[in-house]
Amino acid sequence: MTKAVCPGSFDPVTNGHLDIFTRAAAQFDEVTVLVTGNPTKNTGLFTVAERMELIREVTDHLPNVTVDNWAGLLVDYTTAHGATALVKGLRSSLDYDYELPMAQMNRRLSGVETCFLITDEKYGYVSSSLCKEVVKYGGSVTGLVPDAVVAAMEKKMRGEARG
Repeated sequence: MTKAVCPGSFDPVTNGHLDIFTRAAAQFDEVTVLVTGNPTKNTGLFTVAERMELIREVTDHLPNVTVDNWAGLLVDYTTAHGATALVKGLRSSLDYDYELPMAQMNRRLSGVETCFLITDEKYGYVSSSLCKEVVKYGGSVTGLVPDAVVAAMEKKMRGEARG
């Protein structure tokens, strides 16, 4: 059985992330979307728990995808859970330059391989940070993040609790 982990902060999850999760789910028997960050620290737009809830909601159509969180070394998680691959989406050569040394270190530390998936060109410019900035100033991110995330972002910006 092949197990892969898609790690990231996902604050918020975008349609580009969802595309990578979907494509990874077609390649591996089990895929864990791993929200990285300290669950006791509320940094970012959404808490770790809120991010996990949103990811579960938008991946519920993918039966082999689960969601978890981790605040330690990624290789400790992959070792503890029997994952043999990390899956990362690459939008540009800048992402590759950032991800390559981490992939090499992870492989050295635990033997885990990193599989890079090239982002679909329609999501090449989409980032969580950019989406948060657009919503902060009243712009629309419809089509860039799943509809459930659009609604959650708008509620957050209005100061309402997700529910």
